[in-house]
Amino acid sequence: MWLIVLTLAAVITTAIWYAKDTDGKYKLSLLSLVFWGTSIMVFVDHVLGYLMEGAEGEFFEVSLDAFLLSIVLVIIALIMWEIVLLYKDPAGRLKR
Repeated sequence: MWLIVLTLAAVITTAIWYAKDTDGKYKLSLLSLVFWGTSIMVFVDHVLGYLMEGAEGEFFEVSLDAFLLSIVLVIIALIMWEIVLLYKDPAGRLKR
């Protein structure tokens, strides 16, 4: 489930970055990169786990715990992005 949610977040963030944040003001490229990096990491983890179990286990774990972990990972990525955004202060609101 994490792989699905994180990849979906990466695709959505990339689309928004490409369409709306052309000047890079809001650092959506960083958020997109974080989501894509996490998606690749989770994909590799799933593939290795699947191969080590002899293709007997589940590739996509669909449970409430997996969904909650997905939400927590998305929230952590958003918090990291907001910290960078507050530090860079693209609108100049904190320097007044």
